[in-house]
Amino acid sequence: MSTGVTHPNLDDWNTVCCFFRLPQLFSTCVAFSLVADMGIWRGNIGNWSMSIWCFCFAVTLIIVTVKFFDFESHFPLFWYNLSITYACYAAILCLLASVVYSITHVQFLPDGPLRDRATAATTLSCIASAFYAMDAFVWNYYWPEDIPCYVYALPALLKVLETFVAGVIFAFLSNTSLYLHQPALEWCVAVYSICFIPTALAMLLKLGDWENILPVPFPIFQLGLTLLSVLLYISALVLWLLYQFYEEFGGQPQWSSDISCIDDLICTWIQRLAVAVLTAINLLIYVADLVYWARQVSIGTEDSPGTSDPLWSQEVSSLSSVIF
Repeated sequence: MSTGVTHPNLDDWNTVCCFFRLPQLFSTCVAFSLVADMGIWRGNIGNWSMSIWCFCFAVTLIIVTVKFFDFESHFPLFWYNLSITYACYAAILCLLASVVYSITHVQFLPDGPLRDRATAATTLSCIASAFYAMDAFVWNYYWPEDIPCYVYALPALLKVLETFVAGVIFAFLSNTSLYLHQPALEWCVAVYSICFIPTALAMLLKLGDWENILPVPFPIFQLGLTLLSVLLYISALVLWLLYQFYEEFGGQPQWSSDISCIDDLICTWIQRLAVAVLTAINLLIYVADLVYWARQVSIGTEDSPGTSDPLWSQEVSSLSSVIF
């Protein structure tokens, strides 16, 4: 019996995949290679940017390999949702690496071959970001209109932002001198981890259409999880501000009070401020997420893609069988 599902043109889609994935591999690989060959002139920011490009290259290569050997036929819907989600993350990561590397490192290099290499790497990172972004959004033209895609829904985009901002916070917290001297600040670090793990788990459940394994309806689970995250982030923001920027609690209220800022653009005080700003941003994202799920629970329905009703399950099964 026909379900009325419209299926993508896989020949066209495979062509599109090659068009985007190959430039992604080329751009990230060459950017990584250019900076790796700079030796001691790479700097800490260069090493950080290299790790991003290397990660994106490796994951993209895995995706291409899985597609080439047709391994995704074993978990079709999860794989396609995962690919879109990864493309979103990679686009943001490469863009972030381009901006941070150019602002904090490239402009301070002397004119010559080293600066040319760094500039070329930054340009390639921007190109990779553009191809990842196009890769993420081109799915709109090949994904069947009557099969909902979770990644393009508002809650999924909020989850992507929540986990991404948390990841940037973790990058700053790699400098353990920011928090190890004070138990209250260690609590802030614990909050970031406590909120990150369930958020990533919720994304994974939705990407794989596994939310039925939960003992409670998924909207209620999300509402409780997001409410807890909001409360925890409020405590983290308050404690971080108090213990980092108020002298009464041992903080440094002014940039000039940190002598390391004289010679280092990304000094300890700037890192403290960055974590505070990112915490506030993530709190706002969690609040928006909370409002969304409160509305879903209040109206008694979940109008985001991926709802686990019989029609959805039937369409997913049909999509899987026809595509693969």
